Amino acid sequence: MKIASLIAALVATAALTALGQEGVVQDVKQGAKKAGETIKDGLETAGEKTKETAKTVGRKTKETGETVVRKTKQTVNGTGEKASESTQKTHHKSSKSASKAKAQTTEEQTTDRD
Repeated sequence: MKIASLIAALVATAALTALGQEGVVQDVKQGAKKAGETIKDGLETAGEKTKETAKTVGRKTKETGETVVRKTKQTVNGTGEKASESTQKTHHKSSKSASKAKAQTTEEQTTDRD
């Protein structure tokens, strides 16, 4: 009888241990499922943020490119006008200098003849 009650106690202990472990296994499964969902949500959020950032960077790059083109055109157009103005001034100055040189040469020739 002592052996039968000892075996019954061992079986009961094993059964309780198995049921307890099953509860622990269920808790671990639920915890893992929650952790997986949290990671999935975090990745989705990171993906959305990355997509938004990429769109913003693309938009800013486009705006910068358009600004560079506009400024370059303004510079080229402005430089072209200034260049033609300075060419006219330079031509006018060189014409004056050439006239003065001719006048001096003519005076020297006239003085040499005397």
